[in-house]
Amino acid sequence: MRLERSTLLCMTLTAALVAAGGCSKSGGDGAKSSTGDLAHGKQIFETTCATCHAADGTGVKGLGKGLVDSEFMKKSSDANVVKMVIEGRPVDDPLNTTKIAMPPRGGNAGLSDADVADAVAYARTFVK
Repeated sequence: MRLERSTLLCMTLTAALVAAGGCSKSGGDGAKSSTGDLAHGKQIFETTCATCHAADGTGVKGLGKGLVDSEFMKKSSDANVVKMVIEGRPVDDPLNTTKIAMPPRGGNAGLSDADVADAVAYARTFVK
């Protein structure tokens, strides 16, 4: 299977961040939202998701959609967003409006389901 250049770049950058040790959950005492640990979610978002979606969720052109004004983020339940991040979204998915592949777990296979839920909880803090 041939990966698109943007997906490969995203996965390469994420792998480098994981190798640097920036993504494992450490049982911290961060504030809890209804679905996750916001402090841990911020760490996950900044070390994995921001590679394509930018640290402020506005998106990186050619890599990832902006989340701030995303109708999917606004209308979907946390469970649905978490499921989508865990599974990813291929280019040919009818719901993929950018036609840029979203790799499963943002290209970071080391993320647990709880890590993804924390990152989604954090991402919700800047969705308008």
